[in-house]
Amino acid sequence: MRRGVHAEALLLRRRRGPARLWVAVLALLAGTLWLFSSSSSAGLGLGLARSSYGLQDVDVNKLWRTADSNGWRASSAPRTYWPPPPIESESNGYLRVRCNGGLNQQRSAICNAVVAARIMNATLVLPELDTNSFWHDESGFLGIYDVLHFIKTLKYDVRIAMVIPEITTNGKTKKLKAHQIRPPRDAPVTWYTTVALEKMKKYGAIYLTPFSHRLAEDIDDPELQRLRCRVNYHALRFKPHIMKTSSEIVNKLRTEGHFMSIHLRFEMDMLAFAGCIDIFTPQEQKILIKYRKEHFAEKELIYRERRLIGKCPLTPEEVGLILRSMGFDNKTRIYLASGDLFGGKRFMKPFKAMFPRLENHSTVGPGKLEENTRGLAGSAVDYMVCLLSDIFIPTYDGPSNFANNLMGHRLYYGFRTTITPNRKALAPIFMDREEGRAARFEERVRQVMFNTYFGGPHKRVHPESFYTNSWPECFCQPNPRNRADKCPPDNIYEVLESQFQSVEGEEDIEEVKSTNQTDSTSQIEELVV
Repeated sequence: MRRGVHAEALLLRRRRGPARLWVAVLALLAGTLWLFSSSSSAGLGLGLARSSYGLQDVDVNKLWRTADSNGWRASSAPRTYWPPPPIESESNGYLRVRCNGGLNQQRSAICNAVVAARIMNATLVLPELDTNSFWHDESGFLGIYDVLHFIKTLKYDVRIAMVIPEITTNGKTKKLKAHQIRPPRDAPVTWYTTVALEKMKKYGAIYLTPFSHRLAEDIDDPELQRLRCRVNYHALRFKPHIMKTSSEIVNKLRTEGHFMSIHLRFEMDMLAFAGCIDIFTPQEQKILIKYRKEHFAEKELIYRERRLIGKCPLTPEEVGLILRSMGFDNKTRIYLASGDLFGGKRFMKPFKAMFPRLENHSTVGPGKLEENTRGLAGSAVDYMVCLLSDIFIPTYDGPSNFANNLMGHRLYYGFRTTITPNRKALAPIFMDREEGRAARFEERVRQVMFNTYFGGPHKRVHPESFYTNSWPECFCQPNPRNRADKCPPDNIYEVLESQFQSVEGEEDIEEVKSTNQTDSTSQIEELVV
C-alpha cells in the first residue's frame, strides 16, 4: 500500500501546473485511494475538555495551528471481521436512491445509501442527485464526483452498478423495474432489514425517494459508522477539474501566508427558515415572509425570542466584531463561502471596513475560474477551499449541512482549527451593545469564544450530528487504554484484498457455469464491481 502511495507522489512531482499546492491537495485526499490509510500528521489534536485559555494571554496566532492529538488519529478501517460484498448471484437485489437537497445534504445521503446497501446485502445503483430542484444544475453524480474512484474505494464494502441491468430469462431480455418506496425519516436499521428488504426480494429492485435523512444517524454497530466515514472522507472525491480549481484558489490565498474561511449563512432561504426578519426593510420583510409561507410550515416566530435561543444566523457585522474581539487584525485574509447575501451591500459594508481582505471563488482566481464554479461545482469548490483553510468559521451550524460536514471532515483530516460561535451565548452581548450597553463588550465576547473545542475531538452529544463529529468511531490509538480504540493492523488492506479475491474467484466460477448471463464485454459501461 505504501509503495502505491509513494509511486503516485513521484508521478505527481513530474506534472506541470501549479505544482506545490496541487500536489498538497492531492496528497491530502489521495490517501482516499487507499481508504484504510490513516491521517497521522504532526500536530493532530484531541481536546476532551474545553479550552483553558486565559483571556489576557491568548495568542490567536496559535489558532492557525492544529491541536495536540494525544496519540489519536483518523481511521475508518474495519476492526473486526468484515466479509466482502456478495457475488452477483447472492445479492438480494438492487438499491436505487434519489438524493435530494444541496450538495452536502446529498453527500450525507450517499453515505447512508452505501450503508443501507450493506445492511440489505444489496447491489447499490450509482446514487442519483436531485440537482434540478435545488441548483437548477444537471451535473449529477457523474459531473461532480470521480465515479471510478468511488467504486474502487468501496469494493470491499458494497457492489456498485451504474444502472439496473436488464435480465434474461428463457432467452428473453427485459428491463428490471424498481419498486418505488418513500422511506420514513431517520429510519432505523430494522426498517431496512424488514420492510425494505422484503420489497427488494419481491421485486428484485427498489427505488427509495426522497432519500435525505432516511437512515438513523445513531447506529449501534461501530463498523457501519466507520463505513459512513469511508464513504464520506475517502470514496467521495470530486472530479479533477473541481480539485484543480480549488487548488488554484488555495495556492493564490497562501501566497501571503495563512488564511481563514468563513461560511457566511445569510441567504434568503436560511433567514426565512429561521424567522429572523426584523432587521430588514419592510419590503425585504415581505419577501422573506412570502418565501417562508411557500417553503416552510406555518409557525409564529418572534425575532427577539429566536435570537435569544441562538436560532438567528450571525450578521456579517457580528462576525467581524467577533473576529476583532478575539484579536484578529485587519490584515487577516478571509475566504467567504456563501450564496447571494440577502440585503445587499449594506450588510457587508461594516464587515469589509473591519476586514478588507475578503475573497471568494469568483474574485481570487484566474479568469477561467468562474466557468468551473457554478451550481453544484461552485459549492464543491467552496467545500474544498474551506476544508484546506487554516481556520474555518461556520456562522450557522444548525440545519446547514455544508458547515456540519465540513466540521466533521476537518476533524477527520488532522483536527484542523474550527471556530464555532455560540450564538445563544453571544446574543445577549450583541443586544446589549445595540441598546447602548457596550461596556466590556470585547471581553464578554472573548469569554464566549475562547470556551470552545477549536476543532479538537470531543464526545458527541445530541443533537450534534455524526457527520459533524465521528469521534470516537472513526479514530484510533496505537496504544489505547480501551481495546475498542486500538488501530487496525497495518496489513488490513492485504487481508481484505485476499478475502475479496477469494469471493471474486467464486464469482468467476459461477459465471462460467451460467448459461443465461449477458456477454460481460457488453456490460463494461455498467462498471459492476
